Amino acid sequence: MTIPANLKYTASHEWVRVEADGTIAVGISDFAQDALGDIVFVDLPKVGQVLTAGKDCAVVESVKAAGDIYAPVSGEVVEVNQAVVDAPESINTDAFGSWMFKLKPANMADVDALMDADAYAKNIG
Repeated sequence: MTIPANLKYTASHEWVRVEADGTIAVGISDFAQDALGDIVFVDLPKVGQVLTAGKDCAVVESVKAAGDIYAPVSGEVVEVNQAVVDAPESINTDAFGSWMFKLKPANMADVDALMDADAYAKNIG
């Protein structure tokens, strides 16, 4: 299982990548997509929506189950990935290449406080 070292992670299996423009891209980990199975539907937050860290903000449905996606940090949604909505199975194919939405964090220090790859690897055992 892949756990890229350049990303940050949450205990609820979201990954975060800091973008050059200061926003963050958010997706779900390889571990999460594997646990869900074949993903068939994604419901993402709306652009302009203000998210609160730790609160559910999106849904991923698979043939086995539905899973909530939680905001890794507080902030405003600035972009959603329509390609993931149109082809949700792309998350199964490339979990770390298939970001779901981008946030402008309310506080960038909150991103720094998320787990690094080593801590996430220990978290998933």
